[in-house]
Amino acid sequence: MNISFDLDSTLIPNGKEFETENRNRIAKLFGIEEMRKDTRELISDLQNQGHKIHIYTTSFRTKRKIRLTLKYYGIKVSRIVNEKENRKVLKSRNINSSKFPPAFDFDLHIDDLKGVGIESERFNFKAIIVEPTDKNWIEKIKSGIKNIG
Repeated sequence: MNISFDLDSTLIPNGKEFETENRNRIAKLFGIEEMRKDTRELISDLQNQGHKIHIYTTSFRTKRKIRLTLKYYGIKVSRIVNEKENRKVLKSRNINSSKFPPAFDFDLHIDDLKGVGIESERFNFKAIIVEPTDKNWIEKIKSGIKNIG
């Protein structure tokens, strides 16, 4: 399955809403962002089960910057879609939604925004909404994938 993850408040904190991995001073100097604790293990588990992992964000970060942050934490993803690409593709397809994972061949999208959950029902795509403060976020994702699979 092609699974996409949002960044802000899902994998990268917007404050102190969840525990993060340790980051050294050099990483901070290079602009490496904080990452939600156990993200690498979750993504690695999903990849070992045969899933392809992608990043799908409405952030204007460059793909290079996102890839650099992921690489620091030992995370490799198949594809990164940022807001620049998202807007271009959705506009060309005349889709009026903040996100539309099927446009990028993503079977499932994981996000923190309830609005994305509403859009998933309206535009008929699969999404798992994870609260930033949910301590059982990994279990929620894994059981959601089993139910979809």
